[in-house]
Amino acid sequence: MASAPTRLAISMQGISKRFGPTVANDRVDFDARWGEVHALVGENGAGKSTLMSVLAGLYRPDAGTVAIDGQPVRFRAPRDAIAHGVGMVYQHFMLVDTFTVAENVLLGERAARGLIETAAVERKLANLARQYGLDIDPQARIWQLSVGEQQRVEIVRLLYLGAKILVFDEPTAVLTPQESDALIRTLRGLAADGYCVIFISHKLDEVLAVSDRITVMRRGRVVGTTAPAETDRRALARMMVGRELAAFVEAPADESQAAVEPGNVVLDLRDVRTNGDNGLEALRGVSLQVRAGETLGIAGVAGNGQRELAETIAGLRPATGGGIAIGGRDTTRCTAAEVAACGVAHIPEDRLASGLVGAMDLGGNAILRDYRSAPIARGPFLVQRAIAAFTDRLIQTHDVKTPGRWVKVRALSGGNQQKLLIGRELAGQPKAIVAVHPTRGVDVGAVEAIHGLLRQQRRRGAATLLISEDLDELLALSDRIAVLYEGRVMDVLPAAGADPERIGLLMAGVAPDTGHADEARTAEAAAHG
Repeated sequence: MASAPTRLAISMQGISKRFGPTVANDRVDFDARWGEVHALVGENGAGKSTLMSVLAGLYRPDAGTVAIDGQPVRFRAPRDAIAHGVGMVYQHFMLVDTFTVAENVLLGERAARGLIETAAVERKLANLARQYGLDIDPQARIWQLSVGEQQRVEIVRLLYLGAKILVFDEPTAVLTPQESDALIRTLRGLAADGYCVIFISHKLDEVLAVSDRITVMRRGRVVGTTAPAETDRRALARMMVGRELAAFVEAPADESQAAVEPGNVVLDLRDVRTNGDNGLEALRGVSLQVRAGETLGIAGVAGNGQRELAETIAGLRPATGGGIAIGGRDTTRCTAAEVAACGVAHIPEDRLASGLVGAMDLGGNAILRDYRSAPIARGPFLVQRAIAAFTDRLIQTHDVKTPGRWVKVRALSGGNQQKLLIGRELAGQPKAIVAVHPTRGVDVGAVEAIHGLLRQQRRRGAATLLISEDLDELLALSDRIAVLYEGRVMDVLPAAGADPERIGLLMAGVAPDTGHADEARTAEAAAHG
């Protein structure tokens, strides 16, 4: 595709979009050029995804205009956007698991009639995959593919359908470091071939590495556009939140991690096994120890047993084998309430599905953990004055932005919901903390606050199991990092000086010293010899 790199591929002028009283986009001007990677960054709720959903035909703007290659357009649905060469790769892939790669691509062919001939499609897909280094098998079924491979299918599908403007929404969130590097090379290759690539991400290092220009949004408006050569992580973060952030944005706080000497074993897992929701074994003999004043990070591509590990420790999923002890007490067959009573705080993967009740006010959510204990309760009765005082203290201590404790939790932003949840779980000074993706889907300001809370708990002496798909987060907060692959612990590494490439290989099931998954190695053997 021949085009000058300065010619506009898209021009969005005065875009406004409301959802009830909430203004998601407020007179936004945004443009991107052919032959460039244009990054779009901002806090959670800044309006990035809404703006791109307008471009991709999911939403119709309340005001403003969109032009593609200089021609005004008005999209009523995503198929209209595709017809004009605009495609979007979402965080959650839109693929049918039981279909092959080629069959999934054909689902987007509205012109298909009668018998579907896949051979020609497979040849074209194979050619596109080779051209852009995407490495997919057109005959493979989606359920057989890794997360990274499924993402490649989404990209090739859009290229096959003729998309020339490609929008990627947090595309590296579930990839290994190696897969992320490969994707960045693909995006640069697409831009070099004249495509317009828009890259939404909260990973500022990746934004600086891949983009030609960077547009920053805050509270529904564009606050500026810059280039990687003219900025850095700290300056971008300051533009995103409107203030200076703590040093963790620039680099991990190694000195704070060295401040506590780990104590006795608090969380002890021995050969733990459990089944997933599909009835198949999800944990296959996991052995781990976490000591007082220590943070053990769990790295792995999504779906390798992380959720089952957290739920089994928290008493939400029964273990089928092995044993779990908290502070020396066997909790293998304890209920969630009994595990919590042993001093375990659980920050779940999905805050609204498992941690908070969206239809309940802040006061009701604040006491979900301790509603049967004094001073919240007196016998069978709740003490409203104590509930109000406790809730107000959580709101103030953790800077939860809300008009008051009577507001329904679903009305809060994701970051404020998460701060309320974490504040509630940490209020009782727990012995052990199981934190699952504690900063997923929250803005950089909330990330700063949550990281600070977890570091504070570590200094206090809590034993923390931190499960995250963000390797930078794990390296910044952990003392050791265990890598899970297909329900097994591949290795446990000291976080200080850890090699991200080695961790990435382990996440992909490859032990660098042997060239294949070393199923015989257990976590504690690797960590303690």
